[in-house]
Amino acid sequence: MNISETAKWLSERDNYLIVTHRRPDGDTIGSAAGLARGLRGLGKTAYILYNPEITARYLPYAERYWAPDDFLPDNVVAVDTASHELFPVNWENSARRIALCIDHHPSNTGYAELSCIDGARASCGEIIFEILSRWPGAVDAEVAAALYVAVSTDTGCFAFGNTTADTLQVASELARAGAPIAHINRTMFRAKTRARAVLEGLIFSELEFHFDGRAAIAVVTKDMLARVGATENELDDIASLPGSIEGVWAGITIRELSGPDDCKVSVRSGENIDSNALCARFGGGGHPMAAGFTARARVFDIKAGLLAALDEILGGKTRP
Repeated sequence: MNISETAKWLSERDNYLIVTHRRPDGDTIGSAAGLARGLRGLGKTAYILYNPEITARYLPYAERYWAPDDFLPDNVVAVDTASHELFPVNWENSARRIALCIDHHPSNTGYAELSCIDGARASCGEIIFEILSRWPGAVDAEVAAALYVAVSTDTGCFAFGNTTADTLQVASELARAGAPIAHINRTMFRAKTRARAVLEGLIFSELEFHFDGRAAIAVVTKDMLARVGATENELDDIASLPGSIEGVWAGITIRELSGPDDCKVSVRSGENIDSNALCARFGGGGHPMAAGFTARARVFDIKAGLLAALDEILGGKTRP
């Protein structure tokens, strides 16, 4: 469905449960909170399914919308979630159908009964903004704050290559609607804990470079987190670090999750490498400049597979 059709569908129904993805980022939480608030402004009942992996940074935007344990929705909406495998652990045994998916990932598998997907958008928050804008007065200051979190975090505070003129226009409208952009920019992008600062030092000190510096691989182990006293709260946007080095075309972060043979891989790239295509080789996906996958394997084996794939991709490419 397009934006107008999606807005009409939402306005004609009620009793919504909004579902976010595992290891939630600012886009999925901000999109869910913005949509929940906007639907409530229309007099609808709308809640967000509690996400047990949410970090303290994003909790203030979502906690007021957590669904009661006994809430029985008529319509379930997923936001910023490309496949059903990405639903949070407390959704796994649910027999409920996903009525609508609103997403911006080109790799979306089409698992929902209905979908509103725009792969050209930098964030799902942009799509939510366009939907809510169809309803006069729906984008109030609270909605604007949540959607600004969504848009700004998925664009690295508008520094990533996915940022477009449309992205900046949406951000402008959100600022005009009352989003506290100075506060959000500081808490999301400038302030960091001591544990995060020390962790970054460890990551940079052990960074590996390959293919004449065109690829950089960072490894974040459970031991590293324990050494600096870091938690999930310190890991937001950790995947952007290796790609911040001058000359790097592909910045790759391999992070241990529950153990040494359970890892998450994140790839950030420029125009020279398609992150989505690289991650698709390992069963993952995302966007051309930001993608990822999970693997039940150890860091050494994951690294070997990535280097073999990069050798094919980068073998015939030279620096501009």
